[in-house]
Amino acid sequence: MSTIAIVVIVLAVAGGVTYLLMKKGKIADANNNNIPDAIEEKVEEVKEVVKETKARAKRVAEETKDVVAAVKEVGKQASQVVKATKSSEARKGRKPAAKK
Repeated sequence: MSTIAIVVIVLAVAGGVTYLLMKKGKIADANNNNIPDAIEEKVEEVKEVVKETKARAKRVAEETKDVVAAVKEVGKQASQVVKATKSSEARKGRKPAAKK
């Protein structure tokens, strides 16, 4: 037999046993939708975890953009340091603020 056929047969048997146990009352199914309550609870927990993970991934992406921008700025300033060490000219920077 092929592996796929064996997997399908095992899943069918597991589903049948679960169905019989639900009908006999051994497995809880409060809303009678033929999905055990334990499975419904786990699915809800997984949905919450996925939602939290998406939010964290979004925050990490935003922080990564900030870090990339900061590294680019450091790279620009590093080139100015090299220029300053090679020349004896005055420092190029911000002009002093006008006094009021």
